[in-house]
Amino acid sequence: MEVEYFTKDYLDFFKELAANNHKNWFDENRKRYEISVKNPFKKFIDRLITEIEAIDSEQKGIEAKHCIFRINRDVRFSKDKMPYKLNNSAIVSPGGKKGKDIPGIYVEIGPETVRLYGGVFFLEKQNLEDFRYYLAANISAFDKLIHRKDFLKTYGEIRGEKSKRIPKDLKEAAEKQSLIFNKQFYFFTEYDPDIIFKNSFIKTLMNDVQKGFEITKFIRKGIHY
Repeated sequence: MEVEYFTKDYLDFFKELAANNHKNWFDENRKRYEISVKNPFKKFIDRLITEIEAIDSEQKGIEAKHCIFRINRDVRFSKDKMPYKLNNSAIVSPGGKKGKDIPGIYVEIGPETVRLYGGVFFLEKQNLEDFRYYLAANISAFDKLIHRKDFLKTYGEIRGEKSKRIPKDLKEAAEKQSLIFNKQFYFFTEYDPDIIFKNSFIKTLMNDVQKGFEITKFIRKGIHY
């Protein structure tokens, strides 16, 4: 039987935070944050980790605390000095949030949208180079994965910024598969926020996780971590 993790106050908290994004308001509502937001999200990620472990042999020993990002924003180099994020997010991968360059699952839940990501948003220089060569050597296998009907219907395409230049010996392969120019290889789908109140929420997410998971594993094969 599916479990309901979130109450209406989960979304209401973020809506009110958007209009009161400062430390005084947050401190006054900290207990509410823990009860309505922090603890339910942790329980949800605990369950998501368990579900992903069932399909991912590399996903072992990771707990929710290793995956969940803080609600506090890093404002050191940002013009936007609002101290708090307006959603909760987590990376479920073999490296958790400290292994952002390890392909995995990223989920973001807020009042504007709920998003599910796969692939990888950031690759270290050597891993990017390794994956480009791996992709160049396995274009046919990659093309089959990204053109599957269930992937296209759910995610649409592989996204990411592109490099203007790549090594000369990759240019011929890039003519066949332009994603070799990419610096990032991620994909996402989004849902109406009210989905978090449905008992079928986890099941829906996991159905969509599996539609893109072979691509996530393909990217892992091409890098070293």
